[in-house]
Amino acid sequence: MKRILIADCKQEISSFNPLPSHYENFLIHHGDGLYIQRGQNQELGGALAVFEARLDIEIVPTICARSGSAGPLSAAGWKKLSEEILAAIFAKLDRIDGIYVSLHGAMGADGELDPEGYLLEKLRERVGPDMPIVISLDLHGILTDRMLRNVDGFAIYWTYPHVDFADTGRRAAELLLKLMAGGIRPVAARVVIPALVRGDELITKTGCYGELLAECRRLEEEGRALAAGIMIGNPFTDVPELCSQVLILTDGDKATAEREALRLAEEFWPLRFRMQGKLVPLDRAVAQARSIDGPVIFTDAADATSSGASGDSNLILAALRKAGYGKRVLAQIVDAPAAAAAHKAGVGATIEVTLGGSIDPARFPPMQVKAKVKVKLLSDGEAALETMKAPLSAGPTAVLTWDNITVVVMSRSVSLFDRAMYYANGIDPTDFDLIVVKSPHTEFHMFDQWCARNFNIDAPGATSANLKSLGHTICARPIYPLDEGVTFAPRATIYEL
Repeated sequence: MKRILIADCKQEISSFNPLPSHYENFLIHHGDGLYIQRGQNQELGGALAVFEARLDIEIVPTICARSGSAGPLSAAGWKKLSEEILAAIFAKLDRIDGIYVSLHGAMGADGELDPEGYLLEKLRERVGPDMPIVISLDLHGILTDRMLRNVDGFAIYWTYPHVDFADTGRRAAELLLKLMAGGIRPVAARVVIPALVRGDELITKTGCYGELLAECRRLEEEGRALAAGIMIGNPFTDVPELCSQVLILTDGDKATAEREALRLAEEFWPLRFRMQGKLVPLDRAVAQARSIDGPVIFTDAADATSSGASGDSNLILAALRKAGYGKRVLAQIVDAPAAAAAHKAGVGATIEVTLGGSIDPARFPPMQVKAKVKVKLLSDGEAALETMKAPLSAGPTAVLTWDNITVVVMSRSVSLFDRAMYYANGIDPTDFDLIVVKSPHTEFHMFDQWCARNFNIDAPGATSANLKSLGHTICARPIYPLDEGVTFAPRATIYEL
């Protein structure tokens, strides 16, 4: 029997969110608790399906630590989390033949700007150079030099909005089994592209980014590469190696890895102009929404909690009130004091409340609701993402209504790239005329399929697509679009893993 150790650690942060995250933000499972992902569209779910189909494989589950997106992890939180993760893994290393670690790639902590690299470095130090280690990553992650030097292989998402979680885990698991079988000499080529991208062209079903990723998929399926991907980073995670990058892994074929990585990087570079967010001024969007028959979506990507924003922006609600917009509005907001006030008052009560700015008041001045606010519904804030079925825990949650407005008020930030928190609180978005979505993109059927128009709102926030407005200070410069006149001479770095 071959023994494979599995582990999972994920968080995506925005360096521009003023609220740090802490150890308590992480949902942690140990040992057999990892099997909760079995059969689900998650990386470990896909990997488990591969491993459990083999009679000669014994799985050794260790730890899964996941947190909703937020600001950088505190130094104390990182110390406690990293020690717990490494202790859980190190305790199970006896007679291990291979290791699979599911990561995101866009973590960041106070005092450690490359948390994933740190964990992999410590793991490699413990197991030595001959232990096969494979990781999987979100295409919004940052695969650093330190990470690459401490693994033997990788698998990277090919879809955005992401739907291939389990498939990525499957690819990672199959690669690990190949490495464990022996005879493979993994060689990776990495080309760093000085560009940060955002916008509709990143939607892989329709955008130019998807056309490039289709080439990565072809290279793998034709057997010319063991792994291939193009990572675009999370432009809000301000760390030294923030970039876009092409990664090609082959079996000893350095020439192919380098040639294909350079080719894809050269194709990517001129498309960087197209891969930027196309934003609509908020006042214009409100004015146009009045005249549109059928529901409209207001995409508040600047406050995208799944990318690390605070979730407490009230700017769209304030603009709608100022303009006297009279149709039915549905929105979500993170505001623990407002949720607590609703829970204290109870269902059916009328309360006085301010909304928004409870976390980031500099960007979002708290808004006094000058109307009778009714507590329509109360919940524990528990839900599950539509596609992944991963749990959401927003804390005490309330549905508040006044005039033509309905707002789901949460105590904690959770991913809002689907309809889960609306559904979990008894709300169907199709019943409204204007729906606020705090995510740059969602799966087509969730909103775009049935709305008349989707406005990508230009507003401040910790995840604004107006990247120049954020204030990067750490990432390597020059980089497009933060700087003018950025040039690119593609060069491949080769890793013999």
